[in-house]
Amino acid sequence: MRQHLAVALACGVLSGVGYCQSPSQQTSYIKPGDNIVFENVPPIPASIAEATERYGDARSAQFLSWSPTKREMLITTRFANANEIHLVRTPGGAREQLTFFADPVREAIYDPTRENSFIFAKDIGGGEWYQFYRFDIDTGEITLLTDGKSRNTSPLFEHHGSRLAYTSTRRNNQDTDLYLMDVHQPGTDHMLAELKGGGWEPSDFSRDGSRLLLREYLSVNQSNLYVVDVASGEKKQITPEQQAGQQVFYGRAFFSKDGKGIYLTTDRDSDFQRLAYFDLATMTPRYLTTNIPWDVEDFDLSEDGRTIAFSTNENGLSKLYLLEVATGKFHPVIDVPAGVIAGLAFQLNSEDVGFSLTSARSPLDAYSLNIRTGKIERWTKSETGGLNTANFREPELVSWKSFDGRMITGFLYTPDPAKFSGRRPIVVDIHGGPEGQSRPEFMGRSNYILNELGVAVVLPNVRGSTGYGKEFTKLDNGFHRDDTYKDIGALLDWIGTRPDLDAGRIMVMGGSYGGHMTWATAAFYNDKIRCAMPIVGMSNLVTFLEHTEAYRRDLRRVEYGDERDPAMRAYLEKIAPMNHLDAMHKPIFAVVGKNDPRVPWSESRQILDKLNAQGTPTWFMMANDEGHGYAKKGNQDLMFDAAVMFIRKYLLDQE
Repeated sequence: MRQHLAVALACGVLSGVGYCQSPSQQTSYIKPGDNIVFENVPPIPASIAEATERYGDARSAQFLSWSPTKREMLITTRFANANEIHLVRTPGGAREQLTFFADPVREAIYDPTRENSFIFAKDIGGGEWYQFYRFDIDTGEITLLTDGKSRNTSPLFEHHGSRLAYTSTRRNNQDTDLYLMDVHQPGTDHMLAELKGGGWEPSDFSRDGSRLLLREYLSVNQSNLYVVDVASGEKKQITPEQQAGQQVFYGRAFFSKDGKGIYLTTDRDSDFQRLAYFDLATMTPRYLTTNIPWDVEDFDLSEDGRTIAFSTNENGLSKLYLLEVATGKFHPVIDVPAGVIAGLAFQLNSEDVGFSLTSARSPLDAYSLNIRTGKIERWTKSETGGLNTANFREPELVSWKSFDGRMITGFLYTPDPAKFSGRRPIVVDIHGGPEGQSRPEFMGRSNYILNELGVAVVLPNVRGSTGYGKEFTKLDNGFHRDDTYKDIGALLDWIGTRPDLDAGRIMVMGGSYGGHMTWATAAFYNDKIRCAMPIVGMSNLVTFLEHTEAYRRDLRRVEYGDERDPAMRAYLEKIAPMNHLDAMHKPIFAVVGKNDPRVPWSESRQILDKLNAQGTPTWFMMANDEGHGYAKKGNQDLMFDAAVMFIRKYLLDQE
């Protein structure tokens, strides 16, 4: 392996791809950068990079923020190696790149008082220690607003002022306290309220700027709301104290225009998240969307307080609605492309709603809806590497019965039968979270696996996934963690019942918690799979909880269990893939980021060392400039090309 890498590192670069000519084989190989650590990964032929290139060249564009005075928006998209902030001045207009960094810029919001100024957040190397900066569009000047060291999140401007509320770990690098600053005068920055825990975020200012809604996230099933007096920093909890076994989750929340109540999403008195209005004097709820048996996942209140735009998650697909505040009546918006919607936000004119949308055949793009005319406009049309995505395969919603009789669902993508006949090998791709959900979104590079390799892909939503009610989400908590593993075991058996799928050729993969599930599947169902690819996954939930960053440790203990409790620790050790090495003999390709604050790269290293010692075939890839997943295109390309080689060798038996 060292000889192969020595040859590869000595190669030149042609058209952006490293190459070298072997006198005997005349073979070109791609060149990994100095930031990449490979172990047992064979040299990757340039022919693979050439074949996958168009799929990796697909872009996406995410709506971020409206200009306060103009019908213009900020988006994030990638022209080079990382996502950066761009300005779009009209639907379908040019994307003007404003930021140019080695690392991606993840969010930006306009200053409500200055049309040519916005705040953005950025970290270094995927470490997630985000800093806030002010960007002046006229001059290009960038000013650091935070301390340059702590983790700063959840920036929120007051409605018509320059004060910014946000949370920061500045005090002890563990608790997320509430801070306030005038972004025109950074010296005004100060702690508004000292808080305990890592799940706090400001949600909305009252219209007069005197009060602030503050949410305390405890778990996917439990949160609390507070009102903070902006002058004194005094906070008061406005939601009832929660009782054991009767947890309630309160989501996004906004003050009504008159400040007498709040609009929010909650699963109080329901299995699903409903849109509700709470009178602040009595905190009596009035539920507004009871007849929709799905989660209301996002909403925004217009600046004039008259209209709410909200979206629901209906079996993975989004549906957009408009609600008239005065009457409580709502109706669906027609002609919205089928797909998944995110990031609803009204422009200050109270007419235009911005959002992002993706589907199986379309990358994420920025859209707007004019609520007065009903006109929907697409602001960006992201490139797809020249591929005609109209021919991409749509998923099938499938279901199977698990060990306890419960039906589990997922989305199955199958190759074109006219191009690939017979039973097809399949990749089981498990989502992270675990409070997440696989949805029919654009699959990007994975379309190469489907369209060019003829491999089916199934995206399961095991118990613990969101989108199917809070009781379903709770099913994996505490001493039921391994029930999720059994859901995947049942899926592997179900694959054998499909006449178009090959149960003898199954690969499992996933990222984050999906990476943990991949390790678990490799440990408990090794005889049913060909190979596995855990990406930034946990090999032992005990060591994970002990080493994840302090600001998130208690939040994760609520989900996985407290490893400090002897009974829970014994259970977590019992089900840890790390402790079932004797069953793991199929090839494994582990991928990590050196700067990962969530799942330390040691989670993969500790199990790989022991697998190597017992002779299990393993590949390992680490990017020294990435964190929890790869955000830079060059690293993404290299990982995918290595994955294709892994699939061809171990799933398809192609050398």
